[in-house]
Amino acid sequence: MSMQATSGSATVVRINGVVIDAALIAEEEQHHAGEPEPLAAAACALAIHELLRQRAVALQLISDSDALDDACVDALLERELAVPEPTRADCERYYQNHPARFRRNDIVYASHILFAVTDRAPVALLLQKAQQTLQQVLEAPETFEAVAREVSNCPSAGVGGSLGQLLRGDSVPEFERVLFDSTETGVLPRIVKTRFGFHVVRIEHRVAGDTVPFDAVEAEIAQYLEARVRHKATQQYVSILASQAQVEGVDLGAANGPLVQ
Repeated sequence: MSMQATSGSATVVRINGVVIDAALIAEEEQHHAGEPEPLAAAACALAIHELLRQRAVALQLISDSDALDDACVDALLERELAVPEPTRADCERYYQNHPARFRRNDIVYASHILFAVTDRAPVALLLQKAQQTLQQVLEAPETFEAVAREVSNCPSAGVGGSLGQLLRGDSVPEFERVLFDSTETGVLPRIVKTRFGFHVVRIEHRVAGDTVPFDAVEAEIAQYLEARVRHKATQQYVSILASQAQVEGVDLGAANGPLVQ
């Protein structure tokens, strides 16, 4: 489920009677510019933060006058969550099921059309425009370069959106995963969201590198799987806290959004 605050400037967000200041929500909003509803995402993040703070107070990890910092969150989750460690078999299974993630020296030739998110950009309208553009180039792939020159907010617009030859490490992680963790080519049938905005992506060509041996990445896989399980467990934990609390002015759903900012 999504986490969405009730819309409207008059809405007051309360967690067990504690009001989350509207000015704090407005300040937090800047950290959620890439979300379809930044203000709602900001309200959710601060509501979850308050839920965790109140739980830490109840467990006497902090006093009621203390702020909740990262160290306290870590101590709280360490006390409240039981996260199993992945086994070697778990790691081997993941390695076998995701071969594209364990290659080195892969090369991808790609292009994109960027709809950049800025402080003044209406994010919902920007996403809508990106989706409309994606549909346009899916229906007429030969227009990709012309559309990139016309609407892309990236300097690559001057060369039809071309990013040229890319290796791992050349782009931000969220964009890199799209490029290297699959075998797709052509215009991707979905919007790619990064910290810079919304991207329509076309992959022209792939040059395969070498497979990394399992033993060389086992520790990395184990760390990733443990983090993934911990994230899911934290989502469930926050959902339980929310179900037991009096929550007003914000819909925390299943708490599958940003947990603590």
